[in-house]
Amino acid sequence: MNVLIAGAGRLGTQIAQVLSAARNEVTLVDIDDDRVAGLQGRLPTVRLVAGDACEPALLEHAGALVTDLVVVTTGNDEDNLVISLLAKRRFSVPRVAARVNDTDNAWLFDARWGVDVAVPAATPLISLIEEATGATDTVALLRLSKAGVDVIETAITPQSRAVGQALADVRLPDGTVVATIVRDGQPTVPDPAIRLRAGDELLLVSHAATEQEIHAAFQ
Repeated sequence: MNVLIAGAGRLGTQIAQVLSAARNEVTLVDIDDDRVAGLQGRLPTVRLVAGDACEPALLEHAGALVTDLVVVTTGNDEDNLVISLLAKRRFSVPRVAARVNDTDNAWLFDARWGVDVAVPAATPLISLIEEATGATDTVALLRLSKAGVDVIETAITPQSRAVGQALADVRLPDGTVVATIVRDGQPTVPDPAIRLRAGDELLLVSHAATEQEIHAAFQ
């Protein structure tokens, strides 16, 4: 699946990490050149584009003509609506999901503005991706059927035996990789040397392991 994400803040970056780890072709666009430069090397499987996604030429350059899904996650509702409308009306993107920052603006986020899925800002990451991709699971396990893999979320508690261990020392089930570690609300590159802490939230991608098997590896 080809995915274009507008907005490289914390949310947009997390979505890019998860969907790229699930073998999707992901392009991440942001208007802030410095922010894009700072992501170089952190997202090796994501195509990064600096520019204003409200501009049709930039969206076309980013691949909107061949995109299956656009996810708009900027912090500005006006920009989110403009990008959604362009994606749907100008580039005929099949599915457009947009973040609603201000609940007072929620009534605008509908088909008239090209929005297929309106997602409140407080929506958990897994639920947001589930809504955006059209997945049907309603539990913590998100199935990305087109990719043939599962994304599973697990948390490190103070009682977890993985606390203090390096990520490389945790024996994961076959066919499983860590997509990202969310620490103190920020996505962290899953370096093998990083030591796990209580409160860390991990998103893992697997094509074979069950949710229970992955939880057991850390708990």
